[in-house]
Amino acid sequence: MSSVTRRALIGLAQLFLALAFLLFVTAWSLHYFQAWWYLGIFGICVSAITIYLMRNDPELLERRLDAGPLAEKERSQQVIQAFAAAAFVALYVVSALDFRFHWSYVDPFMVEIGDLLVVAGLGIIFAVFKENSYASATIEAVEEQQLIRTGPYAFVRHPMYLGALVMLLGTPPALLSWWGECAVIVIVGVIVWRLLKEEEFLVKNLPGYEEYKRKVKWRLLPGIF
Repeated sequence: MSSVTRRALIGLAQLFLALAFLLFVTAWSLHYFQAWWYLGIFGICVSAITIYLMRNDPELLERRLDAGPLAEKERSQQVIQAFAAAAFVALYVVSALDFRFHWSYVDPFMVEIGDLLVVAGLGIIFAVFKENSYASATIEAVEEQQLIRTGPYAFVRHPMYLGALVMLLGTPPALLSWWGECAVIVIVGVIVWRLLKEEEFLVKNLPGYEEYKRKVKWRLLPGIF
């Protein structure tokens, strides 16, 4: 087993255990069916993506393993990532608190819609990984990096952020919560802040990006932004 594979498997286990801890300890109950179902869906999708990268693009997998505030080189991105991490934790904590104290009512149909959004968002992220081997977890431009214009990049300039937003938008209702969407609103602001900074970096460091911006008008949501 390579070191990258080992790190990826350990990272998967840590992520799953962290989410389970946040959800069940905060809810103070193991009788949280929606959380078990969510963890199952999320775990299967993320594991499948990881296995695909292990077999087909281990270099991208290695780039994805170095993530978080400490992995960023720019001070501004370290701050942005710190806010993102805090909002990500809040998303699950608030959703679990909502379940525990019954702050809001979510129709069972909307729980299913939330689960579908989680799968759809992770599907978009998978499509990005298949198309772009340079989709690092940090903002960087490596030597000989090619500008990707095909696949989801033909529609928006930051499709991975779009996939993440779709997945996160579906998370609160999937966990039987509406109040969790408050954390998603914060995450939207953080993502917009990050991608604007990222575009400044790419214009300076990735040949052809300025022309690409003119060709693909929308950053995140076609017709909106």
